[in-house]
Amino acid sequence: MSTKNRLGRRLIQLYVGLALYGASSALLVEAGLGLEPWNVLHQGLAELTGLTIGVVSIVVGAAVLLLWIPLRQRPGLGTVSNVFVVGIAMDGTLALVPDVHSLAVRIPLLLAGILLNGLATGLYISARFGPGPRDGLMTGLHRCTGRSVRLMRTAIELAVVATGFILGGTVGIGTVLYAVSIGPLAQLFLRVFDVPSASGGSTVVAEGQPHRAILRR
Repeated sequence: MSTKNRLGRRLIQLYVGLALYGASSALLVEAGLGLEPWNVLHQGLAELTGLTIGVVSIVVGAAVLLLWIPLRQRPGLGTVSNVFVVGIAMDGTLALVPDVHSLAVRIPLLLAGILLNGLATGLYISARFGPGPRDGLMTGLHRCTGRSVRLMRTAIELAVVATGFILGGTVGIGTVLYAVSIGPLAQLFLRVFDVPSASGGSTVVAEGQPHRAILRR
């Protein structure tokens, strides 16, 4: 594959993946059976402020990105795009999908949201345009503290879930199901969508290491 074609494929994967990530998060919101950790916080803040959950996601993503400065993390195109595209796609999907009340519909919606989230994660991380702001926070703390990535991720996500729950975010069976399934799903789709690196690397954007980073987000 030529360098030009490879770059084009990576850009398509990045933006399709981010848009689908926002859409999948919206499906989890509509299911109402529990959200992924960061969106528990986003929903809680949305309840508190009256802003949409997508707008809150953008604001929190931008705030987290500011924390990269003392951690000396370098953002890429994917990092900045993540902040805006996911939130916009989430609000757009929520505006299009009608409210559902039947459990017979909410359960399939939950499962579809988790599966789509795994697919979206594989797409955008495999594009190698840099990690999302929240992943960069995790890896930056890992590097600065010397603690394991797993410990940093667990500590951060427990903190955001607890805070979001106190503020009114939805924690439920969907939160647990997401936690246990997103890793295997993302790893599967990372292999499916991986774009082989060019021999030279880009000087314009920071490339991530997709097989070592799992979102969100």
